[in-house]
Amino acid sequence: MTDPLQTQAIAPALVFRGEGAWPQALPRIVALGRTPLLLGRSASTFGLRQQLAVDLEQAGARPVASQALRDCCEEDLGPLAREAVAAGCDAVIATGGGKVLDAGKLLAHRLGLACITVPTSAATCAGWTALANLYTPDGAFLGDVALDRCPDLLVFDHALVRQAPSRTLASGIADAVAKWYEASVSSGSSGDGLVQQAVQMARLLRDLLLLEGEAALADPHGEAWVRVAEGCALTAGLIGGIGGARCRTVAAHAVHNGLTQLAATHGCLHGEKVGFGVLVQLWLEEQLAGNRLAAQARRQLLPFFRRLGLPTDLEALGLAGASLDQLRQVCRFACREGSDLHRLPFAVAPEDLLAAMVGATAERQQA
Repeated sequence: MTDPLQTQAIAPALVFRGEGAWPQALPRIVALGRTPLLLGRSASTFGLRQQLAVDLEQAGARPVASQALRDCCEEDLGPLAREAVAAGCDAVIATGGGKVLDAGKLLAHRLGLACITVPTSAATCAGWTALANLYTPDGAFLGDVALDRCPDLLVFDHALVRQAPSRTLASGIADAVAKWYEASVSSGSSGDGLVQQAVQMARLLRDLLLLEGEAALADPHGEAWVRVAEGCALTAGLIGGIGGARCRTVAAHAVHNGLTQLAATHGCLHGEKVGFGVLVQLWLEEQLAGNRLAAQARRQLLPFFRRLGLPTDLEALGLAGASLDQLRQVCRFACREGSDLHRLPFAVAPEDLLAAMVGATAERQQA
């Protein structure tokens, strides 16, 4: 039975998207905050953030640029919050990848400030959502935090995002593809119309990515790139917003969370670990629930992921030399109480997951 009252944070209050979205958004940004904390962390985008700071100053703002973020962890968020308060910041502008965007959203949430997200890649939908993942300073996943609202403003400027390495878009494709495989399971037999619509959106997004993902990577100036990049960074977030808690992560993201417990995987991107997790989830559905469609889907995804250059086995994830004890550590974390993995409609023990991680990608690509 559908709950009589539900509240959902569905989307940012305003989205600017397209070529030149950043300069077009500047008046709105300044209206939200005259003294914004400009948050970033990657050395590769330092020059880009410097230019954004100049643009903000020319638009009448007094940005406070901070480079103190190592990870979206409490050890960094506390000092950043104190820095923002001391500087009299009235907004947070998070510019970067998923962890920067999550940190910016969480800071704005805790300080009661306006939140502006400016993704510099299409690797995740973190710029859209009312969720943030927390990690240790070393990059191990701890848990997620539900926020009271999505960002006040999302700026998805194609010119900024196009500068990101193609690897980030491939990672975003894997993360967005997971929406279908996870939402179709977590939604169960829900009769909620919005949940059903979100699941179907996830299916359509998967089809788009399978059809145009390779073309998007081949030509970052083509129309396929626009559809795929926006699908990964925007549509994927909308699916989670509309579907709510019944349309969220399952085993694929649980595997990601477990993999982050090993430092050897920290060189892999979020979506790369999630994509491997999709293959593992499908193996579990096939082997533990007899789902033949899951087997078919895995055989379809394996060559697709390989063509995108995504890791599809433990060796590619940096775990060629991992011991059984280390892999069991991953599996115990992924199977811990409260894990999203338990949204699967059947029980999964750590040893089942270990078998899946080894077996999910064992078969060779079909000719």
